Amino acid sequence: MTLMSLDALAAGLPANGRLIGLDPGSKTVGVALSDLSRMVASPAEHLKRGKFADLAARLEALVKAEDVAGLIVGLPLNMDGSQGPSAQSARQFAENLAARLNMPVALWDERLSTAAVERGMIDADLSRRRRAELVDKLAAAYILQGALDYLARGNRETPR
Repeated sequence: MTLMSLDALAAGLPANGRLIGLDPGSKTVGVALSDLSRMVASPAEHLKRGKFADLAARLEALVKAEDVAGLIVGLPLNMDGSQGPSAQSARQFAENLAARLNMPVALWDERLSTAAVERGMIDADLSRRRRAELVDKLAAAYILQGALDYLARGNRETPR
């Protein structure tokens, strides 16, 4: 499959089925899962970024085990909406996953997601070590929740 818009992904989804949210970074990939009704995103795990084949195999196993209908990959756009090297890398990662997993994959603007998650963890008085352990999967959940909220609104508003 190829990348598609979130609206196109939503149009092809079954009534029930989880979505996976991914926050691809240079060293790790945060993973989050929605519930079957696609209302709530929960942090799942973070994966080390190494060989793409190993990462894709782990995601493929998760897709099969959790009844996943599609993937949402965070797209780190610049503040002006342009795509820099990180966004181009995330787009390529998403395209490779769509081809490897043969399932619908959409991109979601993740500007400031990690910063928002970091602020929340600082406000919760988590140690630096604990924040480092959690930030990737919490950012993935933040990204996925934004996409789920957009889908729940019936696609009436412009995606961010």
